[in-house]
Amino acid sequence: MFNSDLLKGKRFLVTGGGTGIGRALAERFLQLGASGYICGRRAEVVQKTASELAASTGGVIEGFACDVRCDEDVEKLIEQIWSAGPLDILVNNAAGNFLAKTETLSSHAFDAVIGIVLKGTINMTMACGKRWLAAKHSGMVLSIATTYADTGSAYVVPSAVAKAGVVALTRSLAVEWGDRGIRFAAIAPGAIRTEGAFSRLLPVPAMEKALLDHNPLHRLGTLEEISNLAAFLVSDQAGYINGEMVYMDGGEMLAGASAFSLLGRKVPDAAWEMLKPKKK
Repeated sequence: MFNSDLLKGKRFLVTGGGTGIGRALAERFLQLGASGYICGRRAEVVQKTASELAASTGGVIEGFACDVRCDEDVEKLIEQIWSAGPLDILVNNAAGNFLAKTETLSSHAFDAVIGIVLKGTINMTMACGKRWLAAKHSGMVLSIATTYADTGSAYVVPSAVAKAGVVALTRSLAVEWGDRGIRFAAIAPGAIRTEGAFSRLLPVPAMEKALLDHNPLHRLGTLEEISNLAAFLVSDQAGYINGEMVYMDGGEMLAGASAFSLLGRKVPDAAWEMLKPKKK
């Protein structure tokens, strides 16, 4: 359904681009004619991914280490990127999450998730936005949100708080910066199988079965589906979409409460131990 040059001439940055959804988005953008960058906290991962994507797509891409929680790291990276030319597309994808009883969480656990998801999104958006506004250069910001950003969710409270903030930022700046050529959108994906997310959030088969039973389509989303949706939203074909969050969840939200709220109540007390975040 896409022309091979849909994103020709566009330059992008995907945060958390070394694995999972971020990698899939970067790959699709390259296939559609864009060039760009991915970043993540582990230099070896993003650089290896960039090399693999360049080889498989024939596109131009670089990988950089960056901790999105640190505004100094973000400013240094964006300045380096801008020295070669302005970005056209920013994808805020970097995230952290885990399933837990909220009363067991320390303030550090909240800080870790909110720092990556919300503060990281603010840091990246402001660093790019200020440059776009100063140069009167158009830009597009796509943020990966979640199905429970508007409703909240038990057992993933730090993520719910952070993602709600991301959606509020998306909607607020869509109005404030829209008339200056900067467009915003978000995707609220349902469950998509990625190794990191599933090991932390759905570690046992029974939980995955319960999730599928709750979903009206009785299946998971795919990386291909979300990367195609993202490619459309960041393209000029979606130029009149601004400030919207698009649900891509098989109807999960329409079927009732957050899946994590439902799943968490079914986890036996003994199983919570295996779900605790591993200390590094």
